[in-house]
Amino acid sequence: MTILGISAFYHDSAAALIEDGRIVAAAQEERFTRKKHDPGFPAQAIKYCLQYSGTDINKLDAIVFYDKPLLKFERLLETYYAFAPKGIRSFLMSIPVWLKEKLFLKRLIREELEKIGYNSASKVKLLFPEHHLSHAASAFYPSPFERAAILTIDGVGEWATASICLGEGKNISILKEMRFPHSLGLLYSAFTYFLGFRVNSGEYKLMGLAPYGDPYSPDIERYIKTIKDKLVDLRDDGSIWLNQEYFDYATGLKMVDEGKWEQLFGFPKRQPDDELKDYHCNLGLAIQQLTEEVVLNMGREAKRLTNADALVMAGGVALNCVSNGKLQSAGIFNDIFIQPAAGDAGGALGAALAAYHIYFGKEREVTTERDAMRGSYLGPTFSDLDVELMAVKYKAVAKQFTNFDELSSETAKLLAEGNVVGWVQGRMEFGPRALGGRSILGDPRNAEMQKKLNLKIKYRESFRPFAPSVLAEDCAEYFDYDGISPYMLLVHPVAEKRRMPVPADYASFPLREKLYYQRSDLPSITHIDYSARIQTVHKDTNPRYYQLIDSFKKLTGYGVIVNTSFNVRGEPIVSTPDDAYRCFMRTEMDYLVVGNFLFDKRQQPAWQEKDNWKEEFVLD
Repeated sequence: MTILGISAFYHDSAAALIEDGRIVAAAQEERFTRKKHDPGFPAQAIKYCLQYSGTDINKLDAIVFYDKPLLKFERLLETYYAFAPKGIRSFLMSIPVWLKEKLFLKRLIREELEKIGYNSASKVKLLFPEHHLSHAASAFYPSPFERAAILTIDGVGEWATASICLGEGKNISILKEMRFPHSLGLLYSAFTYFLGFRVNSGEYKLMGLAPYGDPYSPDIERYIKTIKDKLVDLRDDGSIWLNQEYFDYATGLKMVDEGKWEQLFGFPKRQPDDELKDYHCNLGLAIQQLTEEVVLNMGREAKRLTNADALVMAGGVALNCVSNGKLQSAGIFNDIFIQPAAGDAGGALGAALAAYHIYFGKEREVTTERDAMRGSYLGPTFSDLDVELMAVKYKAVAKQFTNFDELSSETAKLLAEGNVVGWVQGRMEFGPRALGGRSILGDPRNAEMQKKLNLKIKYRESFRPFAPSVLAEDCAEYFDYDGISPYMLLVHPVAEKRRMPVPADYASFPLREKLYYQRSDLPSITHIDYSARIQTVHKDTNPRYYQLIDSFKKLTGYGVIVNTSFNVRGEPIVSTPDDAYRCFMRTEMDYLVVGNFLFDKRQQPAWQEKDNWKEEFVLD
């Protein structure tokens, strides 16, 4: 039985294909169109999934869309009715679009599928599970648990903004939902907006900014009190109630009432290019702490309702790896699995899995491995010939290695010498994290590496932290954590023995002074609060990446390297050798490794293309 799942028309469109319940292929549309968070119909992602599996679109058993458009339309109408006459401008802008396109989404999907060979006369079923069921399915079915509590948290689906479910065998039971307009995801996005970052793409920046706040500042307590007194009522069961007098997302054209927020917090909305001040950092820390409190409450409620030993998570808020780490450390559950494509892209996979197990009633085979995501390496791959053709196209100079041991040792040596290396191997990752398939790598011992990567390679804000990739068996050597984190979705502290003392007044240092103060013997992956967003690397899911880190360990004694996604600010992660070479040449990266080929920047012909990535990509 072959089923195609689709997510589209909001953000992070994607396609995923399963065969007899086994995940075969999955990819986001942005990787093909080169438009970050592309919301369009995922035609190229679908073509890839079909091609990789060798499946004819008209021989599928079902095509499954990740939510119910008519329920969304119902929510839209009821919300405008409830808030009327407020929101008339937004109403007049959105309703015509719904009436023209989204209300007839089934027809639109069929038309788009016909462009890639779908025959409307075929007997392929077109199914529409609910949004949060798709999230729940994406987390539970690939997990290694026969029985688990399921927690999904995001902005909003149709009506639900968070849900607690119980997964048992092939079945998922919805136990509790929180409904729009009350939403932890939208609350976090409101602060993302007020602090000058883009909604639906800048939330991870807010998470990275939060540790620069001074935890001892009276501002933190004052901000949290203000938020709880005026903006949000927190309940013990994890549900929240948002005071809509201060928000504008339900019927307006922006997230918050900026004038009222300025009065609440004492400063205006930050503009994207404004310098970050202490009060921005402190407000970021306040909302992060409050988010962690809510997630912990939701986790306790999920435990109370299910009494399950394990928890699985999905939805955009499940990408908040700091709150994930706090939830794991709280010990409420014995084990936690988080869907690596936790956002809307993963909804495509969940929709397909929900159809297989729930609609078609197929039994579930629980994996005996860590999980069934196959390391999340589910995207397109390439051959040596693809690399050679790319090199011919750009007259690029490369050294081909016939022995990967030699290439691994050479790359490890380059890293140890302080070089930045682009690393493209095997199948592309599914989800927002680069996991050693499409990564930029560096030496974590190098105190200048964070600054170099941010300012000269990624061209992004200097405060942004970088993640460590560590050999799975060495994790406890460097971090206060001895479990696994293959998808870079957990934050835990750097080990005490690795830390260096900071001055007593360190918390009050200006942002830049905090940023460049060496805090451990792994300065490039140690965040301002001694934390790190860990990726454990496993030999069975990515043997080449594992071997590279092992080579680096043999050379330096350290089984850990810096890993960041292979892209510049505003660009989707690279997919093809062509994408990788273009990004390599438009940055100050030193070396590029694609498959078995090593490119030295000094040997490449001058880059003749007149395009400018700052103009080509919308800066996020």
